[in-house]
Amino acid sequence: MTTMSTTRAPTARLPLASLLSPLLLAGMLLAGMLLAGLPLLPATAAERAQPMTPGEVAAAIASAERGELDATRAQALQTPVQGWIEYSALRRDLDTLPVARGEAFLARHRGKPVAEAFRADWLASLARRNEWTAFRAAWSPAIESTELRCTELQARLRTGADDAQWVRDAQAVWTGSGKSLPDACDPVFAALDVRGALTPELRWQRFDKAVAEWNAPVMRVATKGLPGDQAALGNTYAAYMDQPSASVSQWPKTARSREVASQALAKLGKADPAAAERLLPGVADALGFTEAERGRVLYQVALWSAASYLPESARRLAAVPASSYDGRLHEWQVREALARSDWKGALEAIRRMPQKQREDSHWAYFEGRLLELTGGDSAAAQAAYRLAAGKPEFHGFLAADRIDAPYTLCPWLPDVSAEAKAGVSADPSLARALLLHAADRKAWAVREWQDALSRFDDRQRRLAVAVALDHGWFDRAVFGLGRTPEEQRLYQLRFPLHHDDTIRREAAKHGLDPAWVAAEIRAESVFDPKARSPANARGLMQVLPTTGAEEARRLGLPWKGAESLYDPDTNIALGTAYLRKVLDRYGGKPYFAIAGYNAGPRPLLRWQEQRPNMDPDFWIETISYGETRDYVARVLAFSTIYDWRLNGNALPLSARMNGTQAPRKGFTCPLATAP
Repeated sequence: MTTMSTTRAPTARLPLASLLSPLLLAGMLLAGMLLAGLPLLPATAAERAQPMTPGEVAAAIASAERGELDATRAQALQTPVQGWIEYSALRRDLDTLPVARGEAFLARHRGKPVAEAFRADWLASLARRNEWTAFRAAWSPAIESTELRCTELQARLRTGADDAQWVRDAQAVWTGSGKSLPDACDPVFAALDVRGALTPELRWQRFDKAVAEWNAPVMRVATKGLPGDQAALGNTYAAYMDQPSASVSQWPKTARSREVASQALAKLGKADPAAAERLLPGVADALGFTEAERGRVLYQVALWSAASYLPESARRLAAVPASSYDGRLHEWQVREALARSDWKGALEAIRRMPQKQREDSHWAYFEGRLLELTGGDSAAAQAAYRLAAGKPEFHGFLAADRIDAPYTLCPWLPDVSAEAKAGVSADPSLARALLLHAADRKAWAVREWQDALSRFDDRQRRLAVAVALDHGWFDRAVFGLGRTPEEQRLYQLRFPLHHDDTIRREAAKHGLDPAWVAAEIRAESVFDPKARSPANARGLMQVLPTTGAEEARRLGLPWKGAESLYDPDTNIALGTAYLRKVLDRYGGKPYFAIAGYNAGPRPLLRWQEQRPNMDPDFWIETISYGETRDYVARVLAFSTIYDWRLNGNALPLSARMNGTQAPRKGFTCPLATAP
């Protein structure tokens, strides 16, 4: 996530004054900067006795990036993240950095995440400068970047190390992917070609991988250099991938021809299901398609018809061979039937699912619902509900409502006392991660975090998450937990609750359930006040600046610009006001409001018009946008868990979904013992 930027007045470059006493130097620096009205740069280790604060670290990094804090002075700073500040200074003028200084930085920080961050930038700079010997000296085999791997092959080529191993390594890159490769690979492949090491066999290997990726440009690249008749055929295949037609009768009756044609028709099936369906019989007969090759095309035709709820969806879904069905298509067969209120067809589609998928709380719940609607076996419906109700998830909570059972929730909170956390807190990488996070350098913080976790066992990892939460780094619980079933039960960690006084106050002001507001924050930003989306939504509730300005005017609140959305109180005040407005716009129905909050008004209006008066659970399941469908279910489930966190019990989810009131429900744990 990107974060807000802070504009500061220019800070003068301050050279070291080694002949002055530390005390005199510090006094002169302080007095001079104050008189000039300039922000204070952090002092060097000789100038201060205490480590730098997060604010001072942030200021130092910004100064280094502006060129106002040079690498020499950065190297002397007293802070665990000194390397990152020095890195900020070095990369500003990386293309003129002496090789010896770059090598020295890597040596000083060997084994640390900052060295690997610098290494990637340094290698790219050395390549631009044609410093191939230095490039090879700085290379690490652990680097996975394809671009840098190709550049390393260039370095070996330029320094005369293009031996048999070089050929094998370059060929592995060539055949490793059917996707487009970086420009840095072109000189390597050209050198392979000159050596005769791009054999027709290798060219066809890459060609075949490109076919599977539906990538006609790479198919053409792979075709170059083939013998004349083979090149012509390869180009014919590539043209067909771009524009399928019925003209395949002159193609050789080979497995490759069938693969190209079926992949091209599958690609067409995604864009234009009707056109692919029309072409399939003739092409399949002409080339002798297998069931799998027919199924590949029919799968895409059916999937994208169903995802758009086209009139032909049911027929096209039924035409897909059973051998080509997967979990995704089974789900869409259920949704398509639900959208038509074909309860019997939806139930049959669920019963065609593999047993494991069918027993998931999601589909067990709908099996129970559909059994009731079709007048089926009441005992079977109750059994399906009981199975689903065992999971603390959206459909599990709904199932519990259907059988009037308490919600299943088995919280587990292992020992996260200060004594238990002390061991992991001392880890240098974790300490740097926390400081960088506090200084608003999220990507660097994550590098240090991952380095720390690479050495931790499961218990230490959980303790690290608890430490991160203590420091306001809440998303570590989302990305750092859940690897085991037991960790799913760490609700106090996985569902953090911060700014709860503001949440309660603003929710009460606008007549909203505070558990819903907390759930929105958890889903939108994981309680990161500096979160920023690619669409420029900002802060805890991911409010767009235009929306924030509009709500501030409507409420008569001061508006200090988009940056104010990073203030938690401001963001929650404006976000809850907007949520209330959305709720009112859609008739007080929270499930409509949540969908509109995520997808916007136009898609929501379309879904409402397509399926008016449909029960909320079915309506949510048939939302065509997968992101919004999951978002609505997730926020409603999160609301139930936050209700438990805030109050110890919860409004029934079926009532919450509809915006109605009902007697509150308790929670139960069927587990006899904790892990």
